[in-house]
Amino acid sequence: MAAPSRDQALSLFAAANNHGDVNVKLSSLTQAKDLLLSLDPSLSADLFPFFLELQSSPESLVRKLLIQLIEEIGFKAADHSPALVSILLTFLRDADPIVVKQSIVSGTNIFCNVFMEMIVQFQQYGKVERWLEGIWMWMLKFKDAVFGIALEPGSVGIKLLALKFLEIFVLLFTPDNSGPERSTGEGSTQAANISWLVGGHPLLDPVALKSEANRTIGILLNLLQPGANLPGCLTITVVNWFSYG
Repeated sequence: MAAPSRDQALSLFAAANNHGDVNVKLSSLTQAKDLLLSLDPSLSADLFPFFLELQSSPESLVRKLLIQLIEEIGFKAADHSPALVSILLTFLRDADPIVVKQSIVSGTNIFCNVFMEMIVQFQQYGKVERWLEGIWMWMLKFKDAVFGIALEPGSVGIKLLALKFLEIFVLLFTPDNSGPERSTGEGSTQAANISWLVGGHPLLDPVALKSEANRTIGILLNLLQPGANLPGCLTITVVNWFSYG
């Protein structure tokens, strides 16, 4: 049954790339993702490049769905996760705002999930698997790119999501010994915090991460200065966050 499933995946990728009906493209891409995850890793390894090719699809809805599916795949395809996550950086500069917004939303969720998984692995096994370290390195590049978006002129809707990422970043890396989960504002909860980390890891240096969180707070405060010219709705977002925090 493996060979027909692989052939079916190739057929679905072809439809996602070339079919004239965007709804067929979206349906085919979703089905292809399901097949990828159901196949034995030895059979699916050479299929992931077809998945990656869709980042250049002319259809913005296909690119948006690709981002959502990358988030859904998560750690289910560990060997390919770093390559999949790297696409998020490309989509941060997409010409269509809906693709950029989805990249920030999904990237924010992945960032939180990767951080939590790294803490869990380090606490349980005293090490972090190499594939997860690879994802984290891409997530740090994602963080730098989103910080840039938050500070540069651009779409208010995109900047709003970028500012929310900065706020979540601060929550993750500011020590919180109270324990309860906190909403991220995107329908998920922040269940991990730097306070969970006992000991040290080369990629999870509590001192450096806390310092980065403090620097981010300074960035957010600077945005409230009169000369920052932050749009009203964004100013309200930042003020509300500081009030809540």
